Amino acid sequence: MKPKYRRMLRGMKIREEAASYPAGASETPWSLYILRCGDGSLYTGVTTDIERRLKMHREGKASRYTRTHLPVELVYREECGSRSAALARECAVKSLSREGKERLILGGREPQPAKRKPERTYSKESER
Repeated sequence: MKPKYRRMLRGMKIREEAASYPAGASETPWSLYILRCGDGSLYTGVTTDIERRLKMHREGKASRYTRTHLPVELVYREECGSRSAALARECAVKSLSREGKERLILGGREPQPAKRKPERTYSKESER
């Protein structure tokens, strides 16, 4: 996950913890969803109402990407709780390879996100 997204999610989590909700108020849970588009590509998003959001995608009113890749079909959903948890999960799923996303959709064991090769670091002594 990119550092700027980590910082954003960390800030959201802190704000959520600091917010005080009235007693008895229930917060609508956030969910992660994956759509399979008409060309076979996968689209990942988060929402509080999957059925409403799916309808918007099908009508071409939800995102530019799905608007140009219709029709769409809901292939995976996962309740995440808070908005920050859903966004963190979305980042994790988006970092998976296509194979990893397909395994997740099929209910298989989720692989770890693809790891990048570590950057080489040189000390002043090795530059000589």
